[in-house]
Amino acid sequence: MRFSLKFYHCLVSVMVLLPAVCYSQDYFVRSRATYYGSPDCLGTPSGACGYGEYGRTVNDANVAGVSRLYKNGTGCGACYQVRCTNPQLCTDNGVNIVATDYGEGDNTDFILSPRAYARMARSDTAAQLFAYGVVEVEYQRIPCRYGGYKLQFKVHEHSKYPHYLAIVILYQAGKTDILSVDIWREDCKEWIPMRRAYGAVFDMANPPSGAISLRFQVKGSAGLTWVQAPNVIPSDWKAGVAYESDIQLD
Repeated sequence: MRFSLKFYHCLVSVMVLLPAVCYSQDYFVRSRATYYGSPDCLGTPSGACGYGEYGRTVNDANVAGVSRLYKNGTGCGACYQVRCTNPQLCTDNGVNIVATDYGEGDNTDFILSPRAYARMARSDTAAQLFAYGVVEVEYQRIPCRYGGYKLQFKVHEHSKYPHYLAIVILYQAGKTDILSVDIWREDCKEWIPMRRAYGAVFDMANPPSGAISLRFQVKGSAGLTWVQAPNVIPSDWKAGVAYESDIQLD
């Protein structure tokens, strides 16, 4: 009977602890990573997230294309710590990257910019690391940090004033996913969903006139929340221009 009681207490302890283990984001996942060619070692401005030049240079060009983590575009803008598991070639900290593109490799989760790939290496082993081509890594989701920047709403270059509006949200801080975006129609007094065109790009034909108010659904540490951005885009919006808000995601 004493053995059974101990076993029961052990089982209860495991059951209590298991949810914390399963839902924690503070653990590393084993995977593989490679890199893509780039003439300047930076990211690509034509990535599937739709970030344009921002996707080439954000985070000092420590960026990556992802496959499973792309999540039909919801994974765009997420940050990860990626480190290779060869201690002779790589540092313990690895590199912190932003997901800015979709990319599939040889059973890889990450196709890194050359700059990001090199930063996994020790000071004198980058050439050896590049010679491998594909390396074993481990990664974890981490909060994005953009010192000095608040959330920006960029009018995508493909927008046509005033008949077609496409936006992409930049400097998405914290460990957050943007699930959807709505636009306010003053004449109808209601929120109208925008379409996720691709990646992080949301669009709408025949948007309302006047200043544009948006709200977006965020998945983060607090669960699902709606964040409002009133009059965040001016009435005379222009394609290719990013408009800064007073919003800072955590």
